[in-house]
Amino acid sequence: MATHNKIPYAKQALSFADQLALLERRGLKVADRPAALDVLARVSYYRLSAYWYPFRQSAPQGGKSSDLQPGTSLEAIQSLYEFDRQLRLLVLDALERIEVALRTAVTYHLGMRYGAFGHEDPQHFHLQFDHTGWVDRLQTTQLPSFVAHYQENYQGFPSMPVWMMSELISLGSLSRLFKGMQNPDKKAIADPLSLHPKRLQDWLHVLTYVRNVCAHHSRLWNRDLSIKPMTMNEPEWSAPLLPRRDKLFCILLMLRYLLRQQSGNGVAWRDACNALLVPIATPQTLWVWGQIGRHTRIGRSQTRPHAKAAQPGSGGCGCKK
Repeated sequence: MATHNKIPYAKQALSFADQLALLERRGLKVADRPAALDVLARVSYYRLSAYWYPFRQSAPQGGKSSDLQPGTSLEAIQSLYEFDRQLRLLVLDALERIEVALRTAVTYHLGMRYGAFGHEDPQHFHLQFDHTGWVDRLQTTQLPSFVAHYQENYQGFPSMPVWMMSELISLGSLSRLFKGMQNPDKKAIADPLSLHPKRLQDWLHVLTYVRNVCAHHSRLWNRDLSIKPMTMNEPEWSAPLLPRRDKLFCILLMLRYLLRQQSGNGVAWRDACNALLVPIATPQTLWVWGQIGRHTRIGRSQTRPHAKAAQPGSGGCGCKK
């Protein structure tokens, strides 16, 4: 990180009226002042500032000026904000289905191979796995009624069958559990998805991060992902078809792939995403989700990430299916 002289933070808190006046001085077109003040009161100036960033003028010395492009309206900024909110809901919808299916796959495999309490035996996991720490986190979870019923009627609590345990863990805990599993067990989970176990492990880690972004109502659009998928060598998961792995489009393709592998469908989710994305896919906005040119739709079925890449026109990324 480059070193530079830091300066005191001198900006003062502004009333909603003063915030709106500042935006107007910077070029914002306001047709309805009461409505504009209501937006600032509900959403906040600072949160909205990320959504007017694409509308800022270029500065002569490079970067962005504080001034907005002529004709920029609050309605346009609100539309982008609402787009991001709808996008988070769609991503959470996919993540819910993927997480539940993976929980089921892990639960079934561990239960059938090692028994109802096999997940509590550290010998069933890698030596490097912090099994004790993982179990301790489960025991601090707020317990729902079905666990209270188990505690009242069965011996051995807090030990629980794996199918109960899986209902208590977060996606992050599931990701850590999968990482700690022995390689043959990982393979048994990953093979039905046509993924290498290392790829599934990586994707679980990335999707946990994305899930947390969405669950905390943070901005998903135009976010540089702090945790991004590892390099994928297959042509259809690489540049130029997928130029960046630290932007949203890569995540949407991952979700679509997993939905398709798990359910053989996911078409309604794909269509809902395309209906949301395509209207906003302009040269001004394409770069913010890491996609380029004509490749603006998700759900063009990705090839298996460890299989032979599809030939042009065979239904890989870039051809709607």
